[in-house]
Amino acid sequence: MDKDARFWSKIAEKYAAAPVPSEEIYQKKLAVTRKYLRPDMEVLEFGCGTGTTALAHAAYVRHILAIDIADRMLEIARQKAKEQSIENVDFKLARIEELDVAEKSLDVVLGLSILHLLQNKDEVIAQIYKILKPGGVFVSSTTCIADIFKYHKLLVWFGPLGRLLGLLPLVNPFASKELKAVITASGFTLDYEWQPEGKGKGQAIFIVAKKPDEA
Repeated sequence: MDKDARFWSKIAEKYAAAPVPSEEIYQKKLAVTRKYLRPDMEVLEFGCGTGTTALAHAAYVRHILAIDIADRMLEIARQKAKEQSIENVDFKLARIEELDVAEKSLDVVLGLSILHLLQNKDEVIAQIYKILKPGGVFVSSTTCIADIFKYHKLLVWFGPLGRLLGLLPLVNPFASKELKAVITASGFTLDYEWQPEGKGKGQAIFIVAKKPDEA
């Protein structure tokens, strides 16, 4: 298990017990996502954590494969699924970069609160584009640290030390402008974009990106 996986497994119980920062914002994101879901859909969620969102969407699609790098997070997710009698969500220990998924095989990919925790977000977004069917959608919610933290470049220096000591996960500071540029450069169009206002500084940007129907 690598340093990031150990970090997230270590805090899994605390993470699972913590309430969402804003239930209103979370419910709106669920509602918007469900407008794109259908009962026949195959969905992938990467960086699923303890499975809350995957399980919340389970009734709206045929099947969800939910992956994460932290085994303890997935143990909690599987227990939630068992308690809720949800059988169409499979939880798997994996990184999206290592996942063997055929091109043009998925209807929806969810990447929620995860892109800023990847070193290689550009490559991952390009991979997502390939595995989505024409007309498929990529739903993301991302904290863009460069927009909210004046001294974000310090993470380049102190982040590796924090990871070495097991105090911090990998954090990739970038701006929302850069994120949207990467998404569109991969071939997506931005079908929906929302960043809550009046809820405090640093709200994540929520994006639904669509792959062209003829791609």
